[in-house]
Amino acid sequence: MTSTSAADRPQRSRLNRLIRELWFQVVLAAVLGIAVGVLAPGLGEDLKPLNDWFIALVKMIVIPVVFCVVTTGIASMDNLRKAGRIGVKAIGYFLVLSLVSMLIGLVVANIFQPGSGLHVDASSLNAEDVPETATEHATFTGFVSSLIPASLLGAITGDAILAALMVSIVFGVALNMAGEEGAPLTRGIKALSDVVFRIVGWVMRLAPLGTFGALATVVATYGAESLKQLGYLIILFTATCVVYVLVVLGAIMRACRLSLFGLMRFLKAELLIALSTCSSEAVLPQLVRKLETLGIGRPVVGIVIPSGFSFNLDGSAVYLTMASLFLAQAMGIDLSWQQQLIMVGVMMLTSKGTAGIAGGAFIVLASTVTAVGHIPLAALSLIVGIDRILNEGRVFINVLGNAVATIVIGKWEKDLDIDKARSILNSRTAQGPSASTGSDAGSGADKVPADV
Repeated sequence: MTSTSAADRPQRSRLNRLIRELWFQVVLAAVLGIAVGVLAPGLGEDLKPLNDWFIALVKMIVIPVVFCVVTTGIASMDNLRKAGRIGVKAIGYFLVLSLVSMLIGLVVANIFQPGSGLHVDASSLNAEDVPETATEHATFTGFVSSLIPASLLGAITGDAILAALMVSIVFGVALNMAGEEGAPLTRGIKALSDVVFRIVGWVMRLAPLGTFGALATVVATYGAESLKQLGYLIILFTATCVVYVLVVLGAIMRACRLSLFGLMRFLKAELLIALSTCSSEAVLPQLVRKLETLGIGRPVVGIVIPSGFSFNLDGSAVYLTMASLFLAQAMGIDLSWQQQLIMVGVMMLTSKGTAGIAGGAFIVLASTVTAVGHIPLAALSLIVGIDRILNEGRVFINVLGNAVATIVIGKWEKDLDIDKARSILNSRTAQGPSASTGSDAGSGADKVPADV
């Protein structure tokens, strides 16, 4: 009896640890959400507020995280040239990867022709099916305007990441140049950072509820009916996302001498949350802290991650070219290579800075369709029903791609502890600061007791 009890104890201990893992809770919530959506669609639709509330809580804390990390990162730099150097390298990397992503989507859509055979009649399309947000076209002047807040403090209390990023950079540079006079304020912001990340840990404990509500609503709303005609596009896009992750991001990680699968395992909770909520912002705070834990310097993380969520949207880039050609093929419109390349050029301009907009990629698609003029805007009604499903692949690559970008820039800047990163990524048991609900982001000072 005693030996049996002793044997059961380790199993119970392992089970208890597994239950406390955030990623396991998210997976369990996802399964339950899908089940509710299938078996009780009426209830599933009513659960939408759970996801809305979780996303709202995360957005509440995103801007303070950006401000604290970026400001303290720049303020503590010995050489301000480093901040400019990191920014230039990051933007260059983002542009190259965005172009590669769009060209991959273009090639795949041309080879597999997902829209051919539909023979959609333009007169049968209903432009009213296109959401009103699609008419909010992204423009270069609008992008620049979004960088300038109405007031200095307004950027910190608002919800625009780009404006907050710009103010944080300016504030950090000013503190750095102020020297000893600005040191007390720098210490105060560092203390505020500890408090902010403690709140992040509490908010992330609600991720399973957000996941449950999100998937229950999606399955209940769209079900299997909306997938029949457009299933091929979904499968093709999903396969392209998988190949992109394995080939492109895998090659980049191999060049850095680090494991891509180790990184995915390290970020499994964040990737699962992003997949289920279809929101990159939902994991931005935790992603910042986890990459610091991986051994990347705060200046690199603080500049690359917030800017990457506006400029480095590789998943959205693949979607934009594939969806555009799908619509053209469905309408029987034959786009020449010259027209396709012009379309890519327009997308490169309009796709920047839309990360904080709900359905940002869909808005960029509408802007491109209108600017190029070869496809009627009403054609967007063909993919409205599955845009939420396609967003799964977009968000996954966006989050993972930005983590890889931060590693690349960190290694480029020699601000990455490669031995520490390799040790963490090669360990199957190592967990990041948000791996379980029993601990929060950060070091021992940031831990929160499990019974809080």
